[in-house]
Amino acid sequence: MQTDLSKFTTGTYQVGASKIKVLTWYFVNYYIFDSSFPWPYIIKVKLLRLFGAKIGVGLVVKPKIRIKNAWRLVIGDNCWIGESVWIDNLENVTIGNNVSISQGAMLLTGNHDYTVTDFRYRLGEIQLEDGVWIGAKAVVCPGIICKSHSILTVNSVANKQLNEFGIYSGNPAVFVRIRKFTMAE
Repeated sequence: MQTDLSKFTTGTYQVGASKIKVLTWYFVNYYIFDSSFPWPYIIKVKLLRLFGAKIGVGLVVKPKIRIKNAWRLVIGDNCWIGESVWIDNLENVTIGNNVSISQGAMLLTGNHDYTVTDFRYRLGEIQLEDGVWIGAKAVVCPGIICKSHSILTVNSVANKQLNEFGIYSGNPAVFVRIRKFTMAE
């Protein structure tokens, strides 16, 4: 047995929107979100909502980000999405309140099943609970939950759940220590 990409299938995956919505989002994503031009956050938030995303207040959306399917995105209050973030949400991505996703990070809800010859999709939702920080160029894999106030450090890969207030580092990410807070001055 061998991989045969000529037989590729998306398996049970369905985009969850009409073809016209998908096509229109492609252009909006390319010209507004994945643009270097610093479009105002309010415009980006309105467009995300127009395409079905559920967005709280206080969202900061930097330039050069890519979002596969706006209608599969939920973002809470006071979140930051840094430059060049890629939200590859073939499945739902839920982001809690006060979450920071740093520049170049990737949230990947899809992968391929290498155990079958047609290399079909293997999908899983991602959930980032309140207070999570995903470091620059870090990767969150399909099906992962990053529990409340966990941190995935720079260039790390989360392929297992991150526990509450845990700091994780490496590829694959491993627990390093507990996140502790001090009072702001």
